[in-house]
Amino acid sequence: MAGLTHSALRQIIFGFGGVGLLSTEMLSARSLPSESPSVSPYLIRTVLEKPLSYQLLVSTAGDIPQAIDALHKLKADAIDLNMGCPAPAVGRMGAGVRLMEKPEEVRLMVREARKRTQLPLTAKIRLGIELNEQKLKEFCTMLEDEGIDILSVHARTKKESFARRPRWEWIAKVKEWVKIPVIANGGIFSVQDAENCLSVSGADGLMIGRGAATKPWLFAEIAREVYGCKIAEPVVSLPLVYGNFIDLINELFRPEHRIGRLKQFTPYFAQNYKFGHTLATRVQSSRGVDEARERAGIFFETGT
Repeated sequence: MAGLTHSALRQIIFGFGGVGLLSTEMLSARSLPSESPSVSPYLIRTVLEKPLSYQLLVSTAGDIPQAIDALHKLKADAIDLNMGCPAPAVGRMGAGVRLMEKPEEVRLMVREARKRTQLPLTAKIRLGIELNEQKLKEFCTMLEDEGIDILSVHARTKKESFARRPRWEWIAKVKEWVKIPVIANGGIFSVQDAENCLSVSGADGLMIGRGAATKPWLFAEIAREVYGCKIAEPVVSLPLVYGNFIDLINELFRPEHRIGRLKQFTPYFAQNYKFGHTLATRVQSSRGVDEARERAGIFFETGT
């Protein structure tokens, strides 16, 4: 997720355990070759963050060659083609979920990417611009035919907001159409959500988005309780998790990249508190990380 799945959050998630594959933020395929991995907040990573999939924002097959070459140099563990982002700015570029309206262009993109890398190649999609079973089936089977290894499906259309219940039953349809693993995404904020999603969709795994920023320990809970992984039960201190996040953004990023990322993270994390809107509001109005930390500290002490 843009502004969220950077190294600081990835390290916190990894620290709790239970995650099978980490992901970067969306990376512009056109600007990626000129980005510095030691400076760019999109590319900074530590040796602990493995395996790490690099998510490409791409609009044409011509964007693929240089981007794949750059990802090889960055020692990516997997490459993900984003065809699911519904943001209007992304759509105006002809990227994200808008690619689902251009199946022949997508065919060329995937074919070019598959030709240029032996790394696992994955795709993230939605159910389409609107519900159309035949179009979705043709799109998914085309991705499989062109060499996609894993397909992640967000269970809403482009037009449906996050407030709408995800259509996990449509992921079950995708499972019937393709032989490659299918990963379910959308509406997973608890162990119960994970169990319900897997029961309805029959998916081979789960991708967690907004829930990862709200509860970075959710992966560990699901790994223990749903998949039976033998990892420690997460012990969560909300103030410590938040403080650790601030320490990491200070350590990893240049000053101009810090407060913006803290402001993007806080509204999600604040949902763990009854009066979390107060925390989010105080941080949003802060002029810098130090002021935000001080205001958050007061909130953690008083609860309001």
